[in-house]
Amino acid sequence: MPQAKTSSSEDIAAFVAKARTMSPHAGARGRLVFALDATMSRQPTWDMACALQADMFREAASLGSLDIRLVYYRGFNECRASRWISDSSELARLMAKIDCRGGNTQIGKVLAEARREAAASGVRAVAFVGDAMEESVDDLCAKAGELGMLKVPVFMFQEGHDPTAEQAFREIARLSGGAWCRFDPGAGAQLRELLRAAAAYAAGGREALRRLSARESGAAKLLGQIK
Repeated sequence: MPQAKTSSSEDIAAFVAKARTMSPHAGARGRLVFALDATMSRQPTWDMACALQADMFREAASLGSLDIRLVYYRGFNECRASRWISDSSELARLMAKIDCRGGNTQIGKVLAEARREAAASGVRAVAFVGDAMEESVDDLCAKAGELGMLKVPVFMFQEGHDPTAEQAFREIARLSGGAWCRFDPGAGAQLRELLRAAAAYAAGGREALRRLSARESGAAKLLGQIK
């Protein structure tokens, strides 16, 4: 049997340095769960998100590739998820067919769907856009913690200033290792930056988000919070 070679301290240091630069998703397509509250009050923001979603794909294209799974809830106990989509025009067509309907929030179902996908096929991040929370915050925190254990950060983008939603959204972000950011009602430029930042992270990880943060404040806000 050949004698095993003992690694030198330089070999070990080089290996550790290389390992630190590698993404746990190396070689895989970036996958982002894009979740939206589609209850009646959300129609203006839904329309705005339809117009902005192509920016996520464009940002990711400079880094590699991105698949998006749209998840939304509305009406009475309705929560739906699309298949994985890799084309911005296809996602735009799908979103254009969906109208907002009155109902309560179903954030728990969104987080549960993200967890299933993370375990089944891999998810790099979740981006959620909403303005309210009408569920058990403890239940939501438990689901967020499970995503955190799977290394899937949740980026909670809050429209407006509802204090109950803010408290819950901040905790979901913290427990999952993600980030919470607020944008002003109807502020398309603010939401565009946040969605681009989420796409950058999903496609290229923390390093891609760091590079984007040099020119966009939305990315800087996320980078300052993620673990």
